[in-house]
Amino acid sequence: MGSKTITAKQLEVQRIVDTLSRAIAQHRLRPGTRLIEAQIVEALQANRNHVQVALQRLALQRIVTIEPNRGALVSQPTAKEAREVFTARRAIERAIVESITPELMRRNRQRIATHMSNERKATSSTDRRAIVRELSDFHLLLGEVSDNEVLSEMLRNLMVRSSLIVALYQRNDVPSCASDEHQQIVTALEQGDRVQAVTLMLEHLDELEAQLALEEQAAPEVDLRQALADL
Repeated sequence: MGSKTITAKQLEVQRIVDTLSRAIAQHRLRPGTRLIEAQIVEALQANRNHVQVALQRLALQRIVTIEPNRGALVSQPTAKEAREVFTARRAIERAIVESITPELMRRNRQRIATHMSNERKATSSTDRRAIVRELSDFHLLLGEVSDNEVLSEMLRNLMVRSSLIVALYQRNDVPSCASDEHQQIVTALEQGDRVQAVTLMLEHLDELEAQLALEEQAAPEVDLRQALADL
C-alpha cells in the first residue's frame, strides 16, 4: 500500500515537472516569469505539495530559481552559464551521435522520418511555438535513438536550459536551428558515417551559439532625478 502511494506521488510530481519543462522549452514561460503555486495547482489540477516538490526539483536542475520572499521564478541564465551549457551540449551530443549505429537508425526509421516531416512542416509555417518544439525535439529524439538513458536524461535538462538561453540572448526572432542541418546529420548516421555526423553536429552547435549575443548586459546608468521627476 505504502509503495503504491509513493509511486503515485512520484508519477504526479514528474507530470508537473514535465509540463512546466515543456512550457519553458516552448517559450510559453519566459525567463523571469513568476511561478505562482496557486495558479499551477489550478491549471494542472494538482496537489499543492506536489507542485512544491516539482518546483524544488526544477530548482535543483537550474531551470527554476527559488528566491526568499519572491518564491519561484523561471531561471534567467547568465552569459557565462549560457556558454557552459553549450560546452556541455557539445560533450553530451557528441557522445550521443557517436553511440548511434546504422542498426539503431534502421530500428527507428519510421519515427525519424515522421519527425523530419513534422519539422519541415513547422519550419515552413509561421507558428513559432511549433517551430521551436520540433527543432528542439530533433536533439531529444537523437538522445532516445542512442538508447542511452543517462545521456538522454542529461540532454533533456540541457535542452530546457538552452531554451531559456535562446529566449534571453538570441540576436533575432528567427529560430536558431535549421532543418536542413538536421537532415544532413540524419543522412550521415544512416550511412554509418559517425565521424561526419559528429562534425556536422558540432558545427551545428557552434552555429547555434554564434547566433547568441553572449555579452554580459551592464546595467545602464540612469539619472534618478529625471527618472523620478514625474512620479
